[in-house]
Amino acid sequence: MPVSLNMRMSMPSWFDIYGLSPDANEDETGIKRASQNIKALIDQEVRNGIPSHRIILGGFSQGGALSLYTALTTQQKLAGVVALSCWLPLRNSFPQASANIANKDMYVLQCHGDADPLVPFIFGSQTAEKMKSLINPANITFKSYRGLPHNACPEEMVDIKRFIERQLPPISDE
Repeated sequence: MPVSLNMRMSMPSWFDIYGLSPDANEDETGIKRASQNIKALIDQEVRNGIPSHRIILGGFSQGGALSLYTALTTQQKLAGVVALSCWLPLRNSFPQASANIANKDMYVLQCHGDADPLVPFIFGSQTAEKMKSLINPANITFKSYRGLPHNACPEEMVDIKRFIERQLPPISDE
């Protein structure tokens, strides 16, 4: 889709991005539409027999942002979120210590490179603090990676693997 920040050129994108500053306007309609699409995928997986509490949402950059937003707004109880190099979109729409969040006890692994020029590290750390006010703070893990730009690294992949293994132990046939 065309992205405003990218001179309206088309690129893979969940929603439009108007700017990268903390006070930049956000594409509320696009974020909510994309979140509804993810919720529909979750509902389909549940209809296919996957319990929602065994579903982890995850993504990088916009995908991580959308994963956090969707987990906080869905009524389906999820296993958790893996949020890489991202931020919480529409963060001001969430009240402190929201009692009606279905996923207030979910686990979140948030990873961010400290040399990210696109989504500044401070956005990631501020998002982790905001998340701690919305869900059980003991369930939030924020990991930083020294020298990592807007990218992933092998150490991060190992951390993700360990997180998923902890959140989704194998189902026994017994």
